Amino acid sequence: MSAGASQASLRVRAGFVAERPGAAVVALLLCIVVLGALFAPLIAPQDPFDLASFDVLDAELPPIWQDGSDPRFILGTDAQGRDLFSAILYGTRISLLVGILAVIIQAVIGVPLGLLAGYFGGRVDTFVTRAADIQLSLSTLMMAIIVMALFRAGLGGEALTRFAVPLLVLVIGIAEWPIFARTARAAALVEGAKDYVRAARALGSSNLAIVQRHILPNILSPLIVVGTAQVAGAIMAEAALSFLGLGMPVTKPSLGTLIRSGYDLMFAGAWWVTVLPGLVLIGVLISVNVLGDALRDWLDPRRRSL
Repeated sequence: MSAGASQASLRVRAGFVAERPGAAVVALLLCIVVLGALFAPLIAPQDPFDLASFDVLDAELPPIWQDGSDPRFILGTDAQGRDLFSAILYGTRISLLVGILAVIIQAVIGVPLGLLAGYFGGRVDTFVTRAADIQLSLSTLMMAIIVMALFRAGLGGEALTRFAVPLLVLVIGIAEWPIFARTARAAALVEGAKDYVRAARALGSSNLAIVQRHILPNILSPLIVVGTAQVAGAIMAEAALSFLGLGMPVTKPSLGTLIRSGYDLMFAGAWWVTVLPGLVLIGVLISVNVLGDALRDWLDPRRRSL
């Protein structure tokens, strides 16, 4: 990268921080959460997947700022004696993994279909649009509940434990591809009518080259914004399924599983088992949405014309 390009990149980052300080702070906090989840095996004092490391005598210990706590467990323990801080780190890791991979699948399916529909139009556009309408008419949670329930009934709980993550990724990813398809189609319709695309076509460029080299790079901004919003939606879908008992198993906790496992304990006074993972989930969702809104405003071409 040249010195001029580096300086331009630094100016862009400095301008974003100066104009959106709140979004910059949120982005920093989100990075800390992501890094904590990524390096959970190095940070967590306990492996929450290792049942042999739990001691039932340590069950339902409160956080360190309450009486009766144990300094070994900063955020307390759950009903199994599992360190809640470790469980939250690993649970956040799984929730983020499911959310990001599901959005990648959504983009891999939806963006090419949307580009084809927007660029070629005609029957291709009609087919993709109708398929997206049919898909959107079905609730994502309803589809996921049906698939996960059938998988559990057909192969049993042990298979669900082994394949819970890839199954959740596939279900959530396939269910939400129309969002990317519609965004890509709308942007491709606008870009396809511009002069530079007509010029490329007149110079003999193939349709594939025009789509790859000209249209796709110019529609990345709305796709990035949609992607951030979809990550939050995928994380929420995984948490909802896990809360209903159709997502991650208790032995491999996500944030939704942790909230569900401590729901009954709230009435027994162990509020931290549900409230603390719930606060982390809310914080992640709000951070992703705020960052997405800031990116939308920052990448808005009308803003750059002012």
